[in-house]
This record gives sequence, C-alpha cells and structure tokens, in this order.
Amino acid sequence: MSNLINEHYPIIAGVEITTDSEGRFNLNALHKASGGKDAKRPKTWLETKQAQELIEELRQNSALAQEVIKVQKGGINPGTFAHELLAIEYAGWISPKFRLMVNQIFIDYRTGKLAPIDPTNLGLPNFLDPAESAIAWAAQHKKVQLLGVQVQQLETENDCLKNLFKEGMTPTQFSKMLNGVNSQQINHFLAGLKWLYNESKSGNNLRWRVAATARDKYLTEKQNEISPHGANSFISYRPVLLRKGAQRLYDQYLADKLPMKKNWNGLHTHDKTIQIVA
Repeated sequence: MSNLINEHYPIIAGVEITTDSEGRFNLNALHKASGGKDAKRPKTWLETKQAQELIEELRQNSALAQEVIKVQKGGINPGTFAHELLAIEYAGWISPKFRLMVNQIFIDYRTGKLAPIDPTNLGLPNFLDPAESAIAWAAQHKKVQLLGVQVQQLETENDCLKNLFKEGMTPTQFSKMLNGVNSQQINHFLAGLKWLYNESKSGNNLRWRVAATARDKYLTEKQNEISPHGANSFISYRPVLLRKGAQRLYDQYLADKLPMKKNWNGLHTHDKTIQIVA
C-alpha cells in the first residue's frame, strides 16, 4: 500500500489544480486561481477562434492518443479538463503574468519538484500501516496521561504555595515552614542569587537590603523608624517576600537547592502555623 498522503496536485494562489485520470488539467481550477472573473471562464475561451484552432491542431497530432479536452459533469471531480498545452494557452488568454506563473508551476510538477509528501521522510508515523498507527496512538495516549499528571502536580504545588504564602512574610519566615530548610542561612542564599545584599560596612552586623535585580519582582522592603532611648532615630529595612519570589523559593525547595539542615529527613512537607510579624 502506498505511503503517500495525497496526489500533491499543483497549487496556484492557494487553489489546487486537479487532474483527471489521463493527466488533463482542470481549467475551472485555473479560472478560480486567476481570480474567477466571469469574462475569463473556460467556456468563453473555448468559444474563441484561437482556442478552437489549437484544439483541432492537437487532435490531428497523431502522437496524442487521448482526447485533448474533456468535460466531466458530476462525480467527485467535475470540470473542464484540458491537455497541458491548452491549459497554458488558457492561462495566457487570462493574462500574460498568469501564463508565466502556470507554466513554471507545471514545469515544477513534471520535473518532480512538487513530489508527493512521504510522511516517513518527515518523521511522522505512517497511519496507513495498522501496526505503526497503533504504536503512534499508544505513544500519544501516554504523553496525554503524563501531561495530566504534570498538570495535577502543578495544581498541587500551587495549592501548597497558596496555603503557605501570606502577604508581609520575610524569606526567613517563609522558609521556616518548609521542612528541612536551614532558615538561618536563607538570606545568605538569596545574597548568592543577587536578591539581597548586606548594607553594613563592617562584617559584624547584617543589614539586609533588597537588590535592584529583585526589587518589586521577587522582594520588596518594609521600612520602620527606630527611636532608641537616648540616641538618634534611624530607619530599618526588612526584606519582604512577594508572591513571585515565594514561588521561586518553593521551586528551589522542590529542586533541593535551598540550604538544608543536616538532619533533614528528605521529605518536602510544610507547616502552616507560622505567625507574621507586623
């Protein structure tokens, strides 16, 4: 059985130029491809003296063992079908530009440049082969099932994040709810990602600030004015996690990339009971 998808007829201006069993071309299809003007119908051209003389000349050519023109009424492929030379002459009667286009397409068609498509050359399964078709459908069904599992997993992860994340959380507070995460090291981890930086000039104190690369994308800051007794007031900054930042942290957690405690049991679970500091 053939593996070809279709006959791969010539296509002009998006119109398939069909042929009959003897290889004659459908003039009605050419008329449609040219724009379909009423004055350029095949019937009108066939009534011209030029067309009639050409048809008669071709008929008298003993080398042609077929009818040079045939009208097919009804059936699955109706129309006026003509020898290739007649089809090209008809195209030229419509317009010189259209003639050149049709002539080139017909040359490509004859020389095999418009060869039929073999699905095996495209890496596609041959659905005409029952065994290969069954294997292809089974593989596709497996992909659909796997996609369903992945979607369900994503929905579960989103539900977990929805239950965990609360507005105003710091990265440390969020990481405390994730089983096994070393929350004391989370800000250092975020500094490695260029989300945070230490504003302190000395190495003794840590004053975490949100870096420009993460500001208003993954993190924001909450300002508090501190007025210690007997000293000047100052502004403190507390990094606050945004939802997108929480999602990134949670993804890192599931990928085992966060700093973890040495006694972590390997389970990705969480605790929803943490309190948010105002």
